[in-house]
Amino acid sequence: QVQLVESGGGLVQPGGSLRISCAVSGSIFSNNGLAWYRQAAGKQRELVAGITAGGYTNYAASVTGRFTISRDNAKNTVYLQMNSLKPEDTAVYYCRMVGVWGQGTQVTVSS
Repeated sequence: QVQLVESGGGLVQPGGSLRISCAVSGSIFSNNGLAWYRQAAGKQRELVAGITAGGYTNYAASVTGRFTISRDNAKNTVYLQMNSLKPEDTAVYYCRMVGVWGQGTQVTVSS
């Protein structure tokens, strides 16, 4: 059974950086893409970034140039490096692979 576990969230000041991780159990990791989503309070969940099995990436316009998604197939882990963070990036961040969601990790950007 596939399980996804996010980690690395926390409180950061505006302009700061944070890296969150998504560890995937099971043998499917290297053959599948993964996406990061986020959901702010009172808002719909939105796609933030995605990465294919071959390493191709795509980003939401709101994070392009600030966020970088990457994967380490040896560790079954996908990362989201977030730089130049803004208060509007505050949300619970979720990863998703083959229709399975992680439990989410809270990212709060505030002074």
